Amino acid sequence: MTITHADTARTPVPTQSTYQSRVADYWNAEENPVNLELGKIDDLYHHHYGIGDADRSVLNEPDPGRRRDRVTGELHRLEHAQAELLASHLGEVSPTDRVFDAGCGRGGGSVVANLRYGCHTDGATISAKQADFANAQARKRGVDDKVRYHHRNMLDTGFTTGAYAASWNNESSMYVELDLLFAEHARLLRRGGRYVVITGCYNDAYGRASREVSLINAHYICDIHPRSAYFRAMARNRLVPVHVEDLTAAALPYWELRREADHLVTGIEDTFLTAYRNGSFQYLMIAADRV
Repeated sequence: MTITHADTARTPVPTQSTYQSRVADYWNAEENPVNLELGKIDDLYHHHYGIGDADRSVLNEPDPGRRRDRVTGELHRLEHAQAELLASHLGEVSPTDRVFDAGCGRGGGSVVANLRYGCHTDGATISAKQADFANAQARKRGVDDKVRYHHRNMLDTGFTTGAYAASWNNESSMYVELDLLFAEHARLLRRGGRYVVITGCYNDAYGRASREVSLINAHYICDIHPRSAYFRAMARNRLVPVHVEDLTAAALPYWELRREADHLVTGIEDTFLTAYRNGSFQYLMIAADRV
């Protein structure tokens, strides 16, 4: 079967609600060192957090400059481990397949998928600045023949129906309505295609969104969904979970280390730690097959 390249499909102008325009403005202006400094290490720019045990010996480095570099490197190692974990759950992907990175940010996740599978990747971001940056990085890396980024709304991409073997959201689903998001993923995925989401969500068993969750929403201009909303919206959009993993405990070391990184702190670190520890907030990965 010949798969039409995404660029030959409809290319919509990214329509935006007032809220989405605010989100686009935020990311067009964003120059946070916790994103940029980590990405400079290997030109893989991730816009998400990290998982796994942290090497806290980096905090004992006596030389201030070297300590800074070692802490930055360890945080990047943890965020890259998170990207690799997501990519490892994309299912059977071949070098001729296409995959879709929804809310791709500066593009690190798309490159990780390409390096793992040799596949074609299309990333979509509502930020024109991010798309331009990511495409420049793909050219610099020499993978722009297979890795491309698009200034598009991930709820209405215009990409070809059924053209994708896998797709994902990595910490971007809290910016949109889940039914609209999952409807677009279900449209893009071929039957049996795999969708993966890693996200922070508030714990329904705790009750309503906690104070900490509200503070995180305000900090990132997002709207964190309850855990149950993901499963209900998937069921309504032909996405059947095949793997669910609570990554909350695995996320704590990243935040504990980041809190000690004076050059990278944003002021939200203690809020995340409190929310994870009091049970009101969870870090979740869901892999689902499109039926």
